[in-house]
Amino acid sequence: MKIFPAIDIKDKKCVRLIKGDFENKTEYEMSPIDQAEKYKDYGFKNLHIVDLDGALTGEPINIDIIKDILVKFEMKIELGGGVRNFETILKYIDAGVDKVILGSAAINDINFLEEACKKFPNQIALGLDAKDGHLAISGWTEDSDRLTTEYLKKVNDYGISRIIYTDINRDGTKQSPNFQETQKIAEISNCPVIVSGGVSSINDIKKAKELNNKNIEGIIVGKAIYDGDINLDELARELDA
Repeated sequence: MKIFPAIDIKDKKCVRLIKGDFENKTEYEMSPIDQAEKYKDYGFKNLHIVDLDGALTGEPINIDIIKDILVKFEMKIELGGGVRNFETILKYIDAGVDKVILGSAAINDINFLEEACKKFPNQIALGLDAKDGHLAISGWTEDSDRLTTEYLKKVNDYGISRIIYTDINRDGTKQSPNFQETQKIAEISNCPVIVSGGVSSINDIKKAKELNNKNIEGIIVGKAIYDGDINLDELARELDA
């Protein structure tokens, strides 16, 4: 199982939000580049990055920071946050991003998602961010009326390379991921699924690995690392366990 340490960038800093609330954030002293170097030094090969400024503005605000990380550390990065057109997708792919995550733009316009998957095969991931079973959009500031499962069924054959499923009610809370709902998504999905939101301890990583669902590809770990609830030594051991 792949482990994706997370870096959320806002105002050029590493931050973590509680349930996606921009008013309820924690800023950390280490810069995104230094944080990426730390992950690289511990042997992590995959990285989950969210441009929170991009999520709010729809522009690739922090692309220079992301380019620096790619050039210096050669990690496989999945990246999201305000990706709303083909031009931005191309900028990130040209920079070396492995998977570009589409969220709000894909929810609002399934034709955009379909075309993106055709133009950039195996490089488009879909962020399904759910609250009480319904998809959320616009940096999680708006709830849509779309059921997550029904939306997925509509787009399942588009050629999406990966799904990142996040239960917003768990994200940043360290209350453990919603494994039950993630399993439901994995059972429906035609592509691999990443567990996201709420990782609280190394036991959550072990539990994800014990799900024994071949369609669950990996897990994202964020706030628990920054707050010291998960030690990078023990997390790195799970890479080979």
